[in-house]
Amino acid sequence: MTILVLFGSFALLMMLGIPIAFAIGVSSTLTFLLFMSPDQSFSIVAQQMASGLDSFTLIAIPFFILAGNIMNRGGIALRLIDLAKVLAGRLPGSLAHVNIISNMLFGALSGSAVASAAAVGGVMSPIQKREGYDPAFSTAVNVASCPTGLLIPPSTTLIVYSLITGGTSIAALFVAGYIPGILMGLSLMMVAGIIAKRRGYPVSPRSTWSEIKTAIVRAILPLGLIVIVIGGIISGAFTATEASAVAVAYSLFLALVWYREIKVTDLPRIFIESAVTTSIVLFLIGCSIAMSRAMAFGDIPITISDYMIGLSDNPIIILLSITAVLLLIGTFMDMTPALLIFTPILLPVVNSLGIDPVHFGIIMTVNLCVGICTPPVGSALFVGSSISGVSIMQVMKPILPFYLVLIGIVLLVTFAPQISLFLPQLILGY
Repeated sequence: MTILVLFGSFALLMMLGIPIAFAIGVSSTLTFLLFMSPDQSFSIVAQQMASGLDSFTLIAIPFFILAGNIMNRGGIALRLIDLAKVLAGRLPGSLAHVNIISNMLFGALSGSAVASAAAVGGVMSPIQKREGYDPAFSTAVNVASCPTGLLIPPSTTLIVYSLITGGTSIAALFVAGYIPGILMGLSLMMVAGIIAKRRGYPVSPRSTWSEIKTAIVRAILPLGLIVIVIGGIISGAFTATEASAVAVAYSLFLALVWYREIKVTDLPRIFIESAVTTSIVLFLIGCSIAMSRAMAFGDIPITISDYMIGLSDNPIIILLSITAVLLLIGTFMDMTPALLIFTPILLPVVNSLGIDPVHFGIIMTVNLCVGICTPPVGSALFVGSSISGVSIMQVMKPILPFYLVLIGIVLLVTFAPQISLFLPQLILGY
């Protein structure tokens, strides 16, 4: 009955078009009403929302969001695109590779797949069109590659996962994301290169040493943010929360003082946009924590865990089932709420299989990365299509090969834990 009320009411509210945060809050309240009076139910939901947000770690989220918005406005994307051009200029379909590499770099700095799809796609789409690239293919490349930055740190997604699991090392999660993120980008480049060669897309002229030097110099300072943030966290110089404040200060210095791409008068709008985004994310987190409490109150995670474990004694079958569930969820739900709702449900299952929590964090992120590129709710798909002016129906055919590659990466990361754990063990002794 608890499962029926919680997930049934949640599904019904979503079908009615209720915003997901409100759907989560209302369904959680209805679940508590099964066990206690209305006054107690409303009180415990409010308490859980407030206490769940009372976390020092969560301060990192608004800071990283602000840093990403500053970079998005500060001309950082153009400098990274110039660097990507000299790195991929001689490959078949070079502009497609430039798009992928730029998304990897900018997505890592901004921490947002949607921001990356908008910033990089907005610059690359007109250039690719002038060079004779099919706009639908260009859009597919942009949409499929923009989530790579969610794996390459700093990543707010991994910060949220750390909070849900009760303190999984953020440093280990950050370092664990590098190889899967880079592997995803390289795999997409391989597919893009094969398609580009078959279609005869042009290869960019060889860059001169002067152009290479200029591109590297222009990109050094933006890329320095990753070195400072990740290096500081790994060395113990500061925590992930303190690193987020450093990221804001550094991005402000670049955009406001060094490059002068934004003015002081632009800051209020950037701050307001960041505050709105932060409020949406934190309200969603608060409601999801209340739902997690409702699930725990009704023993839902244990019930589902016992059911999944009872399906088979084979860990491979259980992991494939989890992968299928996450891929399905990702097509209907955005990344953050999916992470908040289903991590508490699936974590007991993977704990029973002896799967490391850092490895599982990467598994969940990689799975849900695929979801934001797929209809009907894929935010990156909608943004990428709107930026290029190509309809979603036109994008679906050229993006199918990239979906196959992304699913292949999901399976590889799931069943080869050393892809995620090698660097944490090597660098952090995890």
